[in-house]
This record gives sequence, C-alpha cells and structure tokens, in this order.
Amino acid sequence: MDISLFDFNLPLELIAQSPSEKRDESRLLAINKDKKTYEDKIFHDIIDYLKPGDVLVRNNTKVLPARIFGKKEDTGAHVEILLLHRIKDDIWECLAGNARPIKVGSLISFNNGKLKAKCLEVKDEGIRIMEFIYDGIFLEILEEIGNMPLPPYIKKQCEDNARYQTIYAKVLGSAAAPTAGFHFTEELLKKIKDKGIEILDITLHIGLGTFKPVKESKVEDHKMHSEYFEISQEVADKLNKAKAEGRRIIAVGTTSTRTLEAVMQKYGKFVAAKEETAIFITPGYKFLAIDALITNFHLPKSTLIMLVSAFMGREFTLEVYNHAIEERYRFFSFGDSMFIYGEQD
Repeated sequence: MDISLFDFNLPLELIAQSPSEKRDESRLLAINKDKKTYEDKIFHDIIDYLKPGDVLVRNNTKVLPARIFGKKEDTGAHVEILLLHRIKDDIWECLAGNARPIKVGSLISFNNGKLKAKCLEVKDEGIRIMEFIYDGIFLEILEEIGNMPLPPYIKKQCEDNARYQTIYAKVLGSAAAPTAGFHFTEELLKKIKDKGIEILDITLHIGLGTFKPVKESKVEDHKMHSEYFEISQEVADKLNKAKAEGRRIIAVGTTSTRTLEAVMQKYGKFVAAKEETAIFITPGYKFLAIDALITNFHLPKSTLIMLVSAFMGREFTLEVYNHAIEERYRFFSFGDSMFIYGEQD
C-alpha cells in the first residue's frame, strides 16, 4: 500500500493546542461503521451508545515527565533527551533531539549535574541507549527537572500537567499519553458503571512505536518499535468471559486496541501477560479482540489512521475525516473524539 492512500489535507488551525475546558464536553463523532452513518454529538453522550454488559478497556499508563534538557560535559553542546522506556535498572532507550554529537561514552549533565547520563549504545533514527547516574530517587528527580513530552504539533507547554494525563492514569512509565482517555471524567465513569458497563484496566507504556512518523513510501516497509504492556490474570479472565458471552469489548484508544489484538493474535484468547508488542495494524487486518473503538482524530499518513482505516475501511475513514474537517472538529492529542461501533449494536 502506498502511504499517500492515508493522506488528507488538514488545516493547521484545527490542530488543538489546548484541552477542552471540561473533559467530557469535547465533541464526539458517533460512527456506525457497518451502516456507514455518523452523528455529531458531545462526548458525554457516549453513554447513549453503551449498553449493559459492554466491557470498556482502558490504558492506565501514566506519562513520565520524560523530556529533559542538558549539556554535553566535554563541549557544552545543548542536548534534548526523551526517555522512551526503561530497559533495566537505570538503563533507558532514549530519543535524542540532536543525536549526532552523542556518541558512545558521551556524558550529558542535566540540572547542573543533579542527573547525568552516559551513552552506552548508538542506534538508528536518533535512538540512544543511556545509563543514568544520580543520587536519590530517579523518578523524583525526573518529576523535578523533566517536562511533559507533548507532541511537536502542540506549540506550548500545558498550563496544568494533569491535563496531559487521563484521570485514571496509575502506572508510571509512558513517553506519551493515551489521549482517547482524556475525555472521561469521574462523573461520566460513574454513570457508565451505573448503567452496567464493566470497566477494565490494562497497561501499555507508549513509546516510539505509537508516535513515530511513517517515512517510507510503502506502508509495508515501516518498522514498528516495540512497546511494553501488561494484562493481569483477573482482566484476562473477565475478557474471555465477555467474549464467550458475546458481549462487546470496547477499546479506549489505539494503545488498548493494539494490546488486546496482540494478545489475541498470539494466543487465540486473552491471557495474563507482561511482554512487548510491535503489532502494526493496517487495512486487511482481521480484528479478533475488539468490537468497538473510542479514539481521537489522528495525523495524516500515521500508523494510527491506518489502524482506524483497518477497523472501519479506508475510504469511509477518509469520508468521516472530511466531515470532521468541514464541521471544524479539533484534531490530535487535545482534540475531539470518535466512537466507532458496528451494525449489530
């Protein structure tokens, strides 16, 4: 498939630069992917599309303040580092903003030496394996000196860092937020539970795999980076029960989707797992795990719009996106949302 199949013209002013004033008052495009119909709603209206017995699966990862700025000790050159994921102990896979000067053995100092990093390995695409050196507790130092790793299309730092977390964020370790979950409030979640919908948490720590741009002209040539996920035995059992009973499994976001589909594809059922996935979902993929999807509006030519296109068809996806542009929906991380479901619902 040619990457141009997933391109569309997006006016820059539709890229949301800040979150909506109230989480659940962002807009919602409710889409029946089988009937090829859609309705303009507000996010809290999603409860009207949910029914007793549904299972809502959300990603409870919590974003690290993973963007740190330092200097090379030998030259004083300024360096920007984004921590992607911990390999072991104090060794992390990182993305360097200006990677060329960082070679094996390079020592970088952050916050006047409060934190240091030594380059252990040089990899392609600006990736560096770094060992961090410090006194105290690493995550506390990171909380003090780090910045939220907002995507490059958001031009200013968030006034309230909590708005770049879901309200149910729990397990620290992500380099980006699972943004489909931004729209939920405590009040809305209570209404959902009271209606008889089961809410289950899984964890996928978002790294380069989710937000790395596709540069190849052929989709098949794109290489996904692996990301760590966890599913508990209790959650796996509840998901298998729901599947056996024909109840809908609704993924909150593409990261929840990729986690569930990776496990189902590998094992043929939901299992307890602590492993990594580099699953790349494109049109032609047969969905095994999920029945419906809540997701934001994504970048042109991204792996995320490819996943959505696999779920509801490429041409219909572009039709829906054109409608969203005409109706001035807000795009990307702080933008509006879609609920995609099927005809049997």
